[in-house]
Amino acid sequence: MLQLILGGARSGKSKLAEQIAKETSLNVIYVATAQAWDEEMQLRIAHHQSQRPSEWQLIEETYYLADTLKKNDQEGQLILVDCLTLWMSNLLIHDDENLQIQECQKLLQVLPKLQSQVILVSNETGLGVVPMGEITRKFVDESGRLHQQLGQLADRVVFCIAGFPMVLKGECL
Repeated sequence: MLQLILGGARSGKSKLAEQIAKETSLNVIYVATAQAWDEEMQLRIAHHQSQRPSEWQLIEETYYLADTLKKNDQEGQLILVDCLTLWMSNLLIHDDENLQIQECQKLLQVLPKLQSQVILVSNETGLGVVPMGEITRKFVDESGRLHQQLGQLADRVVFCIAGFPMVLKGECL
């Protein structure tokens, strides 16, 4: 099963993903995509870490998400990826300007072949005004394209707002 959980900042999307993972009897691998560029981000990461069960395996992957998923895939487990928009940011600021397109395509090819249950968490960035800066517009555009493609692949798509999940596709929670 592939689940995509979208929402804005502090919408409850990560909390929901972690709750779903906790409620399974599966081994959980948590794939974190964030990079701690400043003290505030270090505090955010520390907060997220303190909320997760200690028995969950942690993998930090900033660029090669598809390879990480494929390498760690096995039946009877759940892989939670948090979050795709931070991953997208990492790819877009990388020196190799082709990396983002290549890695997104690899992800879209790998996901349907995985035996693991997968929960993908991402920020919905398309609800605001069109950004003024070029890199910000590219970020919003590429994130939106990826979300649309993932939504087509996913068994369940959930949108969180103010801590409330709204199921957009698939069975209710």
